[in-house]
Amino acid sequence: MIPLLEFLFASFTLPFLAALINEINKKYANRVFHNLGLCICVFDIAEAGEGKVRYGDGFLWYTVVFRLTVFRPFPSEVILAKVKSSDEDGIQLSVGFFEDMWIPLVYLPQPCAFDPNERAYFWLPSSEATSTHYELLDSPVAERLYIDQGEIVRVRVEKDEFWEDEPGPPKATDGVLISGDARGVPYKVTCSIGEQGLGPTTWWKDAGTRMDEG
Repeated sequence: MIPLLEFLFASFTLPFLAALINEINKKYANRVFHNLGLCICVFDIAEAGEGKVRYGDGFLWYTVVFRLTVFRPFPSEVILAKVKSSDEDGIQLSVGFFEDMWIPLVYLPQPCAFDPNERAYFWLPSSEATSTHYELLDSPVAERLYIDQGEIVRVRVEKDEFWEDEPGPPKATDGVLISGDARGVPYKVTCSIGEQGLGPTTWWKDAGTRMDEG
């Protein structure tokens, strides 16, 4: 049940369904729902009943059945994303409207290392090195394939996680007040680029060109 009297005064020029969609989008768009995903916008209105004035408040209420467009990629799905940033823990990705996507170290191609000067990871496809991070940093720059900020990458979805913050006062242990863990993001997607064909799209485009020339 959605009270619509508040927005009808500002929506006299809009058709009824358009005004209804606007109000539903205000309530649900760009919100994460636990175990459902990120709601983008209204997809369509399946049913809208006649407005009824509820006794006691004078608001006009409607019963509405509608469908939402929801972002929740399934595990093993391959999608395109943009590199937002990189640090020692991994790579953060973005698809424009959603930025809580991550590639942890375990899902990067090997051998791979983080270059603190460039703030980016690089892959050594021709190297057989299995040693430390510091030895990889001594490799020739010309042999490195960097994953730069802003680059388009093809990733495979490994899993997604929902975080539901628990309300309530801080906990006390042995007389010491504990504020609790830092609040996590409500919805996070973990991806990988450790397989052939994944990673920056330029890697495999250039590889295909070299194969054609050969």
